[in-house]
Amino acid sequence: MYSSPIIMTPFIKDKDIKKDWYLINAQDAAVGRLAAFISKVLRGKNKPTYNPHIDNGDFVVVTNIEKIKFSGKKFKNKKYYRHTGHPGGIKESTPLTLKEKNKTQDILRLAVKRMLPSGPLGKKQLTKLKIYSGETHPHDVQKPKIINFEKLNKKNILR
Repeated sequence: MYSSPIIMTPFIKDKDIKKDWYLINAQDAAVGRLAAFISKVLRGKNKPTYNPHIDNGDFVVVTNIEKIKFSGKKFKNKKYYRHTGHPGGIKESTPLTLKEKNKTQDILRLAVKRMLPSGPLGKKQLTKLKIYSGETHPHDVQKPKIINFEKLNKKNILR
């Protein structure tokens, strides 16, 4: 009779988790592709020690958020819905209205939030996303690794 060796799944301890910092320039980046990449890094899926119930992800700093792009007519036609909790209290907004209100960081934050798990773990992972307009950010002390998002795939950048 064949007996297979018992293979234990290694679980990483909280003290062994090393969180890195990454810097991404969002200039001319496609929103959906950028959000998918960021959510993967925030969850820790880019690491071999990934576990779905552990916050193993890294910090992500995104700059130049005001220059982010949508493909097609999504900038005017895409709708974000929220509900106030009262009868008839559904509210809608578009990326165009968010940009007019100087809330361009909410466009990417909403896209990433909806790609993360709902619940306490997803909320904790979303706090590791730092979004800034312009080139400057206050996280130079952490020495973030620069990710050239354009070089990962030619479709990541919209011209």
